[in-house]
Amino acid sequence: MRTPRRKKTPPQATATVTITALNADGIGVTTYNGKPLLVPASLPGERVRVVLEHQGQNRCSGRISGIEVKSEQRVIPGCGKAQECPGCPLIHLGYPFQLRYKEQRVNDALRQYPALKHLRPEPVMAAAATFGYRTTAKLAIAKVRGRAQVGLYRRATHEVVDIGNCPQQHPLINKVVKALREEIERQDIYVYNPRNRRGLLRYLAVRVNSNGTKALVTLVCSERNQREMIHLAKWLKKKVPEIIGVHQNINASSGNVIFGATTFKLLGADDLIDTMGAVRLRLSPSSFFQVNHTQAARIYALVEQWAQLERNDAALDMYCGVGGIAMHLARSGAAVTGVEINPEAIANAKAAARLNRLDNCRFIAADAAAVMEELSAELPQLRTAVINPPRSGCAENVLAALAALEPQTIIYVSCNPITLARDLNLLQQHGYRARQLQPVDMFPQTAHVESVVRLTRS
Repeated sequence: MRTPRRKKTPPQATATVTITALNADGIGVTTYNGKPLLVPASLPGERVRVVLEHQGQNRCSGRISGIEVKSEQRVIPGCGKAQECPGCPLIHLGYPFQLRYKEQRVNDALRQYPALKHLRPEPVMAAAATFGYRTTAKLAIAKVRGRAQVGLYRRATHEVVDIGNCPQQHPLINKVVKALREEIERQDIYVYNPRNRRGLLRYLAVRVNSNGTKALVTLVCSERNQREMIHLAKWLKKKVPEIIGVHQNINASSGNVIFGATTFKLLGADDLIDTMGAVRLRLSPSSFFQVNHTQAARIYALVEQWAQLERNDAALDMYCGVGGIAMHLARSGAAVTGVEINPEAIANAKAAARLNRLDNCRFIAADAAAVMEELSAELPQLRTAVINPPRSGCAENVLAALAALEPQTIIYVSCNPITLARDLNLLQQHGYRARQLQPVDMFPQTAHVESVVRLTRS
């Protein structure tokens, strides 16, 4: 009986193209057969040979197989996994040019609105450390032929690219990742497979404090398995003494959201006490906090400077998270109210206020839109309001309600230039004019840019 012949995999199409721009994700873009072609690790002006990995109805994507004309802005990446890992899309672009690209992103967003033509951003506030600055990591876990992989999903797939000894992560995070990788293989931990939705261990989350001496670890699992996870936690703690606590989070969903609703402590500390600028913070396993301590502290100091609060003033911090900005404002003696929808973050904020002995700082767990009417009665003379929304920006009714409170100054902290420009335009319609805009490079080697804007009533 003849063995049936295997079908040959057809060769992938190739093309030679000239890259025309970087998109908002820092990926090179050009046109191929009338459709946008996305080419990671390419730069504008470069002529590159591309293997076409996907050709859809609306766009194509591919990978570089060779560079015929190289950009003068290109540098040798400081990472051996730069070609395959999606974590640092600008790692091949010289740092001064990264800052120029980010400033242009902010300018391009503002120019979409004629009412903002007066606003000229300051030069981007550069980061002192362009590598090793990430003190928080959320990483996917996989097992391939018995070998553990801990890292990031390859673009548009569920294939995990192991980060190795990642130059972007704090060295203590890399130490935890190495220990986990070894113990998954040694203990034969059942790792979750998103294709068949079977397995136990899904994600690893690590927080490191600002001086790099303590780490809080969270193991995200598809179901509660205390016996196996406590055994794993003890070995991680043995191998990495800097770990002060290990938690287990339960996420049984089929999507790519990392954290589920329930978290249990396996051993050690409940949370991580850290210092940010002039205040101490309590950070629980799944609460949001900036990954770059140094740049976040500079943003907090700038907000504090622009707020110009005095002892008898009232201030509001919307989307306050764990309370970092609110507590910096409260150091002036002003009465500060922080609002955040996440009750875990509010619990962190209240605990930190007690830790810093800031009795003039209160926190409310509520939706921003729902609480505005109540605040209008409680804060009749508001000096400063700070808003620090997620990437989607603020809902129009929230901005309208905020303007109705008539604060003298609004300070907008943004992580997305597009929604920032949209919201500044809406605030101008409500009588607030943007006076200063300071971009901040929170994430070197990526396309991400933060902005801090000062607005006053016009």
